[in-house]
Amino acid sequence: MKLKIAEVSDIDGILKLHNKYQIDSIKEEDKKDGFVTTAFSQEELKNIIVQEQGIFIAIKDDEVMGYVMSASWQYWSKWPMFAFMIEDLPKLEYLGQTLRIGNSYQYGPVCIDKRVRGSGLLEQLFDFALESMSQKYPILVTFVNKVNVRSYEAHKRKLGLEVIQEFEYNNKQYYEFVYDTSKRVLN
Repeated sequence: MKLKIAEVSDIDGILKLHNKYQIDSIKEEDKKDGFVTTAFSQEELKNIIVQEQGIFIAIKDDEVMGYVMSASWQYWSKWPMFAFMIEDLPKLEYLGQTLRIGNSYQYGPVCIDKRVRGSGLLEQLFDFALESMSQKYPILVTFVNKVNVRSYEAHKRKLGLEVIQEFEYNNKQYYEFVYDTSKRVLN
């Protein structure tokens, strides 16, 4: 499996994987195994790749098997959910710092093809993304929908993210996580 920072030429492969597990297109029986909520256009993916170098992918036999998205709050701010989170940042403290757009970034969504789940790929991609993002930000912030139990377990148990708070947005319940970007999951 090859890990790399995505390029514009990888967009079709990323979208193919993303659409398999996106909440609006995932098979009902697969939802229990995790899903991603945010939908993306080709242009939005191009922007995160060009402006942020913010998609980290795993490729096997020319197929994208997993991705981690990570970008500045400025990139995410056009989505109402992220604008809500940005407004709430100054109410939170982690590592002795008040959270701000300058000392934290939004990690996720994350998607791993179910054929390679449980193989350690999530941990590898997470650490690979951290290598890049930790050069700019000391704190990772993300959220997980409370009904997405598999994602909660993966982030809490496998990756060691800490729940900093729970919140409600659009009548849905979420866990908000933080992580010290100087740490790595795999040694």
